[in-house]
Amino acid sequence: MNATTNLEKINLKLRGMSCASCASSIEEAISNVPGVARCNVNFGAEQAAIEYNPKRTSIEDIQDAVEEAGYSSYSLQEQEMITGEDDAEKAARIAESQDLLRKVIVGGIISLILVIGSLPMMTGLNIPFIPAWLHNPWLQLILTIPVQFWCGYGFYIHAWKAFKRHAATMDTLIALGTSAAFFYSIFATVFPFFFLNQGLMPEVYYEIAAVVVTMILLGEWFENRAKGQTSEAIRQLMGLQARDARVIRNGQEMDIPISEVQIDDIILVRPGEKIPVDGEIVSGSSTIDEAMVTGESIPVKKQPGDEVIGATINKTGSFKFRATKVGADTVLAQIVKLVRDAQGSKAPIQRLADQVTGWFVPAVIAIAISTFVVWFVIMGNVSLAMITTVGVLIIACPCALGLATPTSVMVGTGQGAENGILIKGAESLELAHKIQTIVLDKTGTITQGKPTVTDYQAVRGISDGAELKLLRLVAAVERNSEHPLAEAVVRYAESQDVDLTECHDFEAVAGSGVQGTVSNRLIQIGTQRWMSELGIKTDTLQQQKDTWEAEAKTVVLIAVDGELEGIMGIADAIKPSSTAAVRALRNLDLEVVMLTGDNQKTAEAIARQVGIVRVEAEVRPDQKAAKVRELQQEGKIVAMVGDGINDAPALAQADVGIAIGTGTDVAIAASDITLISGELHGIVTAIGLSKATISNIRQNLFFAFIYNVLGIPIAAGILFPFFGWLLNPIIGGIAMAFSSVSVITNALRLRNFSPSHPRT
Repeated sequence: MNATTNLEKINLKLRGMSCASCASSIEEAISNVPGVARCNVNFGAEQAAIEYNPKRTSIEDIQDAVEEAGYSSYSLQEQEMITGEDDAEKAARIAESQDLLRKVIVGGIISLILVIGSLPMMTGLNIPFIPAWLHNPWLQLILTIPVQFWCGYGFYIHAWKAFKRHAATMDTLIALGTSAAFFYSIFATVFPFFFLNQGLMPEVYYEIAAVVVTMILLGEWFENRAKGQTSEAIRQLMGLQARDARVIRNGQEMDIPISEVQIDDIILVRPGEKIPVDGEIVSGSSTIDEAMVTGESIPVKKQPGDEVIGATINKTGSFKFRATKVGADTVLAQIVKLVRDAQGSKAPIQRLADQVTGWFVPAVIAIAISTFVVWFVIMGNVSLAMITTVGVLIIACPCALGLATPTSVMVGTGQGAENGILIKGAESLELAHKIQTIVLDKTGTITQGKPTVTDYQAVRGISDGAELKLLRLVAAVERNSEHPLAEAVVRYAESQDVDLTECHDFEAVAGSGVQGTVSNRLIQIGTQRWMSELGIKTDTLQQQKDTWEAEAKTVVLIAVDGELEGIMGIADAIKPSSTAAVRALRNLDLEVVMLTGDNQKTAEAIARQVGIVRVEAEVRPDQKAAKVRELQQEGKIVAMVGDGINDAPALAQADVGIAIGTGTDVAIAASDITLISGELHGIVTAIGLSKATISNIRQNLFFAFIYNVLGIPIAAGILFPFFGWLLNPIIGGIAMAFSSVSVITNALRLRNFSPSHPRT
């Protein structure tokens, strides 16, 4: 038995992370727990996705590992992931924000006093309105203590826990940098004669320690607020959900919370109301605005038998529907879950940032030590050594690197959901913009997937009622099949008031047809190729077959007891948007291929109508994945678009599998991207969103890298020998604190992404 079949998945919400190195530390700690197979910690989402063997470890063991690493966590159960933050998480978020703001206010007031008191020392001027006692080093020491050890308490705790794990994080840099300035200043305050005896001024840098701590906390406060905006799509989706449902039970109407709605409940919906859960209309009709779920702006007409989606808005009429999916099984709940999963995943482009942050902090500490050695030991300048060392430790922060990718992914996947595009993971989002070939299934993808019988002819004609007799036999066989063509035949038979009888020994021959025994007669319905394989002659109806195929109709032949007895022409209308969508794809320099089990003539006729040049016809379901593989062997990055069960292997084989959301659950499960509306223009939107997201990530990574590449040498004093210019650690602290905010702000620009739908 494959060991992976025993694995369970869990998501942990994490608290206490301050940089990407923290995420790496947690990931390493969890991965070292026996029984954990995979762990992915996302710094931007503050979430860990874990696969583990419950026979070897438990959730408590994993949480203990997180605790030992210096952080806290709690389990995100499935319902919480779908319905949103629970009260405890909201309370924790508010408490954390309030605590940060409290410390920022206290630190800000004290820092302002310290800076004012230090102006005479910093400027070398006697400023009359600043009293001498304000720049007394003992007073400054007393004022700095609460900022250093109360406001900055978290930095020390996390740095100590990282040290016990033989690791280093951003908290390590901040703790070292501010402590160096603080304790150096204490030494200068307590032992001023040590410096005076060497001809040096006993300068103190309390204001540097206080201001840096305060500015970093202020940056964290802004960062937390900005992070909250990256999940705006999730909150908007959850806000769509109705709170109550008007249920009819025991003949009585009653309003109940949607959490109490049960499957098979009959629910009444009036004009202007939200549909509470998913279901099927049993009486009444209306038009429904499904834009919030599918991204389609035009209301859809619904009547008995049609499905309705929870959270959509009823526009014109009243109707009753039977609840078919409730709670975590509704379409909206699944959308929220998929978006959360995608936002917690990692894109391949993030690997570079992960590799950098792995060695970044130790490298910075090494640079800081080298800086101190150069300026103090070699140059003999203790003040310069202190300023530059603290500056290096403070300005070097891997936060921006850690946020560069996940924040863009979070916003990008959220935007996709708002436009009716579900992207399962960051890898799919990144790969979509590299697609070179789009393979489109015909039925249900290019066409509407609701074929109808347009032509029917029996060999013996209608004089003796042969057509109705034959139709009775054919429909009896076809009603055992789930194929859309079979449904079309059964609907046609019902419209002709044909009574259906029993079928025995039914068999579906993949890619060929169906057969069964009705009234002791063998009925076979399928393609001309299959008929030829069975040795059944089809010459008598060849001309009629060619004519219908030239009209883009699918033709099926009917044989009774080994003799050709009839022919049917079945048409599946092309979706109004398909032609414009194919044109838009070709304008993106993408090769568009149509893949179908239909015969060559019919396939080519439909392809001509929508503007597709390359057609792969008469492909059996078990051959579709092989066709995709052939295209990949040509060196192309291939996307497969389909909606049926028989498309699932091809969707899984493709580099990017794109499922039509109106299709089967199996196809959606096998895909990487789901187009909820079922319209092909969603492919164009998905590719455009992928390009915009990857461009945004690259911008973030560039700014994060260039910030550190330029900032660290300047902080180390590389410009001092040439221009006498030195970076004040306070400025470095401000720059470091807001570098992360700038990355998140840039990622939030993706919220302005607007899909350009091709005109129909």
